[in-house]
Amino acid sequence: MAAEGCEEMSGNGELEDSPAMDASEVPPPPPTEMSEMSEENGSAAVAPEVPVGPDPASFSVPPAAEDEEGELPADFERLWKAAHDNPQDFTSWTDLLQYCEQESHVTASRRSLEAFLIRYPLCYGYWKKFADLERRAGFNDKAEEVCIQGLQSIPLSVDLWIHYINLLLGTLDMNLPESPKRIRSVFEDAIAAAGLDFHSDRLWDLYVEWEKEQGNMKNAAAVLDRVLKVPTQLYNTHYDKFKEHLNGHEPKEVLSSEEYEELRTMCRQNQKAERAEQAQEEEEERPPGEEEPATPEGTDSEELMQKIREQVLVRRDKVYQDNEGEVRKRWHFEDAIKRPYFHVKPLDRLQLRSWHSYLDWEIAQLNADTKDPSQDPNQAATEGSEVTTQPQEASEDPAVAQDDHRVRILFERCLIACALYEEFWIRYIQYLEPQSVDEARAVYKRACEVHLAYKPNIHMQWATFEERHGDLTEARRVLEALEKTLPGLAVVRLRRAALERRAGQLDQSEALLREAVAESKEKPTLHAFYSIKLARLLLKLGRNPSRARRVLQDALEISPDNDKLHMNLLELEVSGEPWTSAEAVQECVTRALAAPLAPHTKIMFSQRGLQFVEDYSNSIQSVLSVYEEHQKLLNELGGTKRGAENGDEPDDPEKLSKSEDGSAVAVSAPPTMPHVPITTPPPNMMGTDMSAQAGYGAYSNWYQQPQYGSYGYQNTWNYNQGYYPPS
Repeated sequence: MAAEGCEEMSGNGELEDSPAMDASEVPPPPPTEMSEMSEENGSAAVAPEVPVGPDPASFSVPPAAEDEEGELPADFERLWKAAHDNPQDFTSWTDLLQYCEQESHVTASRRSLEAFLIRYPLCYGYWKKFADLERRAGFNDKAEEVCIQGLQSIPLSVDLWIHYINLLLGTLDMNLPESPKRIRSVFEDAIAAAGLDFHSDRLWDLYVEWEKEQGNMKNAAAVLDRVLKVPTQLYNTHYDKFKEHLNGHEPKEVLSSEEYEELRTMCRQNQKAERAEQAQEEEEERPPGEEEPATPEGTDSEELMQKIREQVLVRRDKVYQDNEGEVRKRWHFEDAIKRPYFHVKPLDRLQLRSWHSYLDWEIAQLNADTKDPSQDPNQAATEGSEVTTQPQEASEDPAVAQDDHRVRILFERCLIACALYEEFWIRYIQYLEPQSVDEARAVYKRACEVHLAYKPNIHMQWATFEERHGDLTEARRVLEALEKTLPGLAVVRLRRAALERRAGQLDQSEALLREAVAESKEKPTLHAFYSIKLARLLLKLGRNPSRARRVLQDALEISPDNDKLHMNLLELEVSGEPWTSAEAVQECVTRALAAPLAPHTKIMFSQRGLQFVEDYSNSIQSVLSVYEEHQKLLNELGGTKRGAENGDEPDDPEKLSKSEDGSAVAVSAPPTMPHVPITTPPPNMMGTDMSAQAGYGAYSNWYQQPQYGSYGYQNTWNYNQGYYPPS
């Protein structure tokens, strides 16, 4: 029987490295010189699916009993507040739990463990402490409920299963006929959930020993038969235990009735054939008239029993060899995993790559089994290569189903150690979605509502997933919940507005943006951002320039120094009918020139106004008037350069262009153009995406790109020299 002390040794959910297992107990890796075995592990039946992770809504940790200990400890409230003010600070929680444990205060410990395990349900060690707390307090039923709750959260925890089983063994009346049935049922649940874990040996061993204690030698042998087909770390010890079990009992007591009768009949026939040959030789030497000694009916000789044992081992040896091949394939992947349990400390890149490589390989094994045999086997994915996380169509082949189950188990193991990494959750979802949308949704729910509550990307992917599958209500709920968790995140508000727009709810989309504008007045930059988004919606989709204009004008009253607002308002006016927009355009330019903007930005607005009248004005006088105002601005801001016009500084690289023969040719700069570096980010326009560009607009750069010289436009403003009087 496994003792309580052995529960410290594990993997999943562990908070610190356990010394319980000596390094000498770990077997060496399987021999590499052995020939390649079949990819199948010899299992005749497909194991049931591992239980999915918990639904956070089901986190009904046992209710606290009435406070029988009076007041809470002195420092409890201080530590409790520190943990709740910053729930992502793991150290604050552990300080609180350690303090409650030191004070031996049941109510304080219970409250702290309940709150902690909702946020960190993969810490299996604290589930054990919680169960022990309830058991010591005399609440055995609550201790059992805590174990069940923990196993819903971390079904792959071998340690927690063993703890739960030991709890039942210590509290159930084993003299009652239903108690052994219940223990066996829990063992089967444990094997279904965690039996395929590479480190599940102790669970299998405990099951075998318990069946032996119950006197069920056949059941013990059946469990050993099952584990012989499972690639685990201590795979070879299970075969040794099977041999010991077989040799220590009569075959009839160990084997199933069917197998025993089959082997007995076969061995007796072989034995009779051998005796017939011996009888012919002995008959010649037997005295005349002496009869052959009769063998008593219904009895089996020890020789026959030994032959039956030999045949049993012949059959199991093939299974063992196949399983050893499976272990050998996985050994270096398993050896590379240094932290298989959950912890908030980041994993290094090597560990993350190791998990990805292991998943790649396991998925490649599945794809190899589901691949069309007519295809070239050399095209199968090789170890460590990039493989798709989406399985092929579901197959009824038991081997394929078994491989799919192994992939799922590996994903679940990975998501214990890498629970705080979005990439692995997304990869698991991509694997599950082609098979079951509901299963993929359950993983999204587990990731977003338990482990990654403060990471917005996966929440937004969940909303996209729900929208893609037609559940707009759930998509809205996901984004609304995210915005409550992370208030003020602009990308979430924009996603909500976009969702409503795609759903045809333009009024609701506008309302969300207007709400964002109203709530961000104390943050001018964010207020301007939302105002521009709202103005675009009203202009492009609402076809209402007047409302869009009003939004931008209101925003300029709060942020008159925001060049993005000025430029978007200008582009709104420019995009209107030319004969009705001239006054509004000039008003925009005048407003920008009067605002506290940078000199080069003002020059850009002036150029934009000049360009507009040049393109659309019906009066030469108005063109010249705007041109003169532009020249005055250049003189005031010191933006003109005369040197190049007079032929000075011909070696300036920005004034040179390549001629057709490759020689450098000086290009005179126009007297009307200031020097604006081409690295200046182009300003964004009303029709462009603000989030994708740092600036707003592109006209000033477009007209000053030196590379256009190779297309015959060495100076796009040279025509002005013959059109405007020199200044």
